[in-house]
Amino acid sequence: MEPGLRRLVDAVESSFEQITRDAVDQIWEQVPAYRASADRQLRDDLTAHVGLVFRALLNSVTEERTVVPSDFPITAEQARKRVRQGVSLPDFLQAFRIGQLVLWEGVSAAARDDSRARDAAVSLAGRVMHLIEVGSSVAAEAYLDAQQHEVAEHDRLRRDLFEDLLAGHEIPPGPKRSVLRTAGFEPGTHLVVASALPVAPLPERHTLPDVSAALRGAFALRAPGLTVVRQQEVIGLAPVGAAAADAVIEQLRATVADLVHQGVRLALGVSTIRSGVAEVPEAYGEACVARDSLGGLPGVVPLPLMSTFDYLVLRDDETARRLIRPSLRRFVQEDLARDGVLVETVLEYAAHDLRAKAMAERMHLHVNTAYYRLDRIAERSGCDLRSFADLLELVIAIRLIGGGHRVVQGSRL
Repeated sequence: MEPGLRRLVDAVESSFEQITRDAVDQIWEQVPAYRASADRQLRDDLTAHVGLVFRALLNSVTEERTVVPSDFPITAEQARKRVRQGVSLPDFLQAFRIGQLVLWEGVSAAARDDSRARDAAVSLAGRVMHLIEVGSSVAAEAYLDAQQHEVAEHDRLRRDLFEDLLAGHEIPPGPKRSVLRTAGFEPGTHLVVASALPVAPLPERHTLPDVSAALRGAFALRAPGLTVVRQQEVIGLAPVGAAAADAVIEQLRATVADLVHQGVRLALGVSTIRSGVAEVPEAYGEACVARDSLGGLPGVVPLPLMSTFDYLVLRDDETARRLIRPSLRRFVQEDLARDGVLVETVLEYAAHDLRAKAMAERMHLHVNTAYYRLDRIAERSGCDLRSFADLLELVIAIRLIGGGHRVVQGSRL
């Protein structure tokens, strides 16, 4: 090694600890993510990593070679720590570059009073640039690997947590309990469970994890909630109060409608509001009943907004279907095959408590037209629409044959 370069290396070596401290101070000051991290070990980890990178340059100069990836043996470990410490990849790389700039300033300061060392410093500039290039590449690759591993581990933990919840297992203290709390579930937190299934093949540009991410946004009104992909199903768990359930459901409806526009056709059911995670198994069963009631069509069926009657006719009971009188079955099937106007009239008539005038206003009909329709319905179905029992039987037939999702807002049957 030429004398000037040797004197420069010795000068940097003598101020090595100070340069390292200066670099850590600069990173701490210029990268807010480092200051904001709650991990008390972060500054010590950063100091160790900065020192390692600086040492890589000095070793390569002493050994008269260029820096290689193997000169950064703890960078992968440090990248994994940054992921856990909440430092993003851009912040991680910015810190790396700041460190190299401080190192170069240290090299320049060491050569200031020695003309031969100054000449050596100029030749060293290329080595520092190469150090930044190789070190940044190693750091970025290690960070991305660590991030993917962290995401995979978190997904596995969430899936395992959901399986425990669906099995009715108590969640002990530890990582799973931490995931629950982070998602907004404390003891006694009210919640709803949602279950979504594609009713058609997904477009090529979409995957179930994409669907899960979209639904997760709808759940995150009060707290993040939880969503997982379970085989071909997306399951969501949202912390809600009685007042917040409507908002969550509206968000889910908007999200499902947006996905339909993108070619993703989902059937999604939402459970009733439950009083804690111990009731997740029952809530999941409700969500599946609601989802399956769509009969292969896209949409959202929210049990929290339904009456007891609506819920009862959601259940796909083949015995109940067989008990429908032939005349009622024929009326419903024939009308649905045409335009469903008379079926819709029946549901509105029931929703308005057998008041034909109120029904006519709601449907924007002349009252004579409303009475004419009711006469046609009575004639074709064989029902006396002034009889509560006959009307109830007809409404049940419509719901069972036409699909339990055909719910008229405001129905009190």
